[in-house]
Amino acid sequence: MQVPELTGGASPPAASPSARHRWILHVDLDQFQVSVERIRDPGLEGVAVIVGGSGDPEQPRTVVTCASYEARDLGVRAGMPMRAALKRSPDAVFLPTDHATYDAASARVMEAIASLGHPVEVWGWDEAYVGVDADDPVPVAAAIRETVAAATGLRSAVGISDNKQRAKMATNIAKKYPVDGDPAARVFVLTGENWMAEMGERPTRDLHSVGPKTAAKLAAAGVDTVDDLVDTPRQTLIEMFGPHQGTWLYVLARGGGDGTITTEPEPARSHSKVHTFPTDLTDVAQMHGRLAELTDALLAQIVAEGRVVFRVAVTVRTTTFFTRTKSRKLPAPTTSLADIEPSVHVLLDKFDLDRPVRLLGVRLELTDPDT
Repeated sequence: MQVPELTGGASPPAASPSARHRWILHVDLDQFQVSVERIRDPGLEGVAVIVGGSGDPEQPRTVVTCASYEARDLGVRAGMPMRAALKRSPDAVFLPTDHATYDAASARVMEAIASLGHPVEVWGWDEAYVGVDADDPVPVAAAIRETVAAATGLRSAVGISDNKQRAKMATNIAKKYPVDGDPAARVFVLTGENWMAEMGERPTRDLHSVGPKTAAKLAAAGVDTVDDLVDTPRQTLIEMFGPHQGTWLYVLARGGGDGTITTEPEPARSHSKVHTFPTDLTDVAQMHGRLAELTDALLAQIVAEGRVVFRVAVTVRTTTFFTRTKSRKLPAPTTSLADIEPSVHVLLDKFDLDRPVRLLGVRLELTDPDT
């Protein structure tokens, strides 16, 4: 089935400055945290390794942040509770999350990619988008893999397309190739020419940004595959999901997406801090105290960035995982703790706190830095 080329349009707006390029490459590092740990300790090669929390799988309320392929083969996944991971892989090596080391390793990776002279948009520790205007992007992708491996010892896969969403899906295909071998072996090109051949029979869940709830809702309507989604009228999708998400699904099914690379991130619109407590809180005064601590630490970060707060939000999660957020606008933009903290306490008092509290969070929304 042939579908029209769709790029840009219904995708989320990109930050400025940004530019379009002939090709967009998505670079994804293999099992990043585990790979960094294996460089530090080569004895971890070939064994199941699970990274998360303090490294103690018996510690409650901690989750897996990265699992080696050996652990994944046993059913361990990122986001899984560490205790569940221990049951699936009792002989695994469990390691704590080392943010400072991962930050440094990621910085070296991004420097290596940027050294090739193409604009780079960083999307986290282990992934980035690269804008390329060459006629043939495959040699560039191979050069990225070689350069990153030589500079850091880390291996990667690269997806190539004309927009971010399709490039990321191309990376998922590239990851199925063996890790070692030719630098171009873990590179895949996904364009309008091979889009339906590669994606048509795949489940809608394989589309980037389609989560399990959306996929389940589509399946309930008889839309199981990308082919099915392409055959679904735009108006039907809008009626099911609303004008924004419905239109986005219509575009996404046809391979559309965001075709820009942004090298300078948009200023943050808010900062937040959350804390999951090892022991549930039942004392309201203690809850107020912990929220005050979170607010103080968060505001110090915001003041250091020269930003100003105009709205406050508080999140509460009970032991039943019932989660709600309440917010209020401040009388005037401010950086004063004396002006902000009372609103935090007022918001907490609006919650029904008759059940033990598992998590508390504070979000401070910020004015535009240019205002």
